[in-house]
Amino acid sequence: MRTVGHRKERPITFSASSALLAEGARFNDDIHRLPTGNTTRIPKGLYRFKSFAEANQHQQDCLVAGMVQIALERR
Repeated sequence: MRTVGHRKERPITFSASSALLAEGARFNDDIHRLPTGNTTRIPKGLYRFKSFAEANQHQQDCLVAGMVQIALERR
C-alpha cells in the first residue's frame, strides 16, 4: 500500500482561529473558481421527502444529470 499526501490533523480548540478562518475562505474561493463550482445542478424549489433515502436519491439524480450535461457541453 502506498501513502499519497499527508493531511495535517487540525486541533479542536475552544476559541476560533483567524488563520483557520482565512484558510477556509481561501478554500471556498478556490472551489468557486472551478469550472462548475458556482452551480449546484439542483433545480430551485421546495422539496418534501418521506425519508432521507428519498432525499439522497433525488440529490444523486440531480448530480448525475448535471454531470451528463457538463460532459455533453465539453464534447
